[in-house]
Amino acid sequence: MYGLKALIFDVDGTIADTERDGHRPAFNAAFAAAGLDWHWDPALYGELLAVTGGKERIRYFMQRAGITLDPSVDVEASIAALHRDKTAHYVKLLRQGAIPLRPGVLRLWREARAAGVRLAIATTTTPENVIALLEHAGEPGLASWFEVIAAGDVVPNKKPAPDIFTYALEQLDLKPEDCLAIEDSDNGAQAALAAGIRALVVTVNAYTADQDFGAAALVVDQLGEPDSPVRVLAGDLGGRAWVDLAVLTQLAADCYRAR
Repeated sequence: MYGLKALIFDVDGTIADTERDGHRPAFNAAFAAAGLDWHWDPALYGELLAVTGGKERIRYFMQRAGITLDPSVDVEASIAALHRDKTAHYVKLLRQGAIPLRPGVLRLWREARAAGVRLAIATTTTPENVIALLEHAGEPGLASWFEVIAAGDVVPNKKPAPDIFTYALEQLDLKPEDCLAIEDSDNGAQAALAAGIRALVVTVNAYTADQDFGAAALVVDQLGEPDSPVRVLAGDLGGRAWVDLAVLTQLAADCYRAR
């Protein structure tokens, strides 16, 4: 029925608002448990989001703040341990149901499944975080809906490098023009475009609303629901009030026809 073969989703900030009230407090809890006086407030965390990957973000923060550890301490091992602890705190929040899916996400996934459009994930967060989020999103068996979950350190270079999208395409055995990517950040958008995926939808959030998405085919504030219409920031919904497969199919056709 639809020309699209697969939708590839980012996770953090795209399918759920995980950053401010999920990852950030989990990092702070890990710092406190390790006896560190580091604290990432919402404004600082927004700046740190320019760096993708949790371990990379900790490392960048230390370099930026001029923080050095005792010479006898293995810095990389310490960062990895902090990140593991942070992940445990984050998963605990997810299990409590503290982070719901963004409007329209589950609706679109259901529509895609009914139409035979394959679902995949391409993210820099850990596989554990992805599975925990999906398992506690209120839909039984949700993780099994995704044919490919490309996550974490499965590739050497994180977004804005295209590696994670290239990996997802390889696992799906599809070409970029068979797919549409849904992202929330400039790093994610650059990664998708660099992998050759021109059909790109950006659903901005509080941390990414002011970023530059000039190359994206459609930029909206959310995917939308019948009772929660979309605000279009760039592109065209074709008169619809929310993003559905008909919108995405037309968008993909327009993007790849123009190549």
